[in-house]
Amino acid sequence: MRKLHLGLLVLLTTLVCSARAEDKATGTWKWTQSFGGNDREIVLKLKQDGDKVTGTVTGFQGDDKIEDGKVDGDKVTFKVTGEFGGSKRITTYTLTISGDAIKGKAETVSSRDIAGKKSKE
Repeated sequence: MRKLHLGLLVLLTTLVCSARAEDKATGTWKWTQSFGGNDREIVLKLKQDGDKVTGTVTGFQGDDKIEDGKVDGDKVTFKVTGEFGGSKRITTYTLTISGDAIKGKAETVSSRDIAGKKSKE
């Protein structure tokens, strides 16, 4: 009986850890971005469902919904279509999650480095 309980405990622990690992992108991530001499806090809210991710990026232009969001291991990629100067502009994000840190690039006409932290919100 003791072995059965131990086996069930190990299985349950493995399932809980596995579920958490699969959901590592979910949360609120923040970093500061500089644009035109102005600093702005960028807030990225993600919700992971398997290898898909949805959410919003709030920054210089307000809230933008993410598109084509994907998770592959520690890598998160998505696009955001925003408007700037009367024309649409697509920004492609390529990020890597390591614990409570997120790093990567946001690319439009130019490329910007990203380094942020998971918020406790």
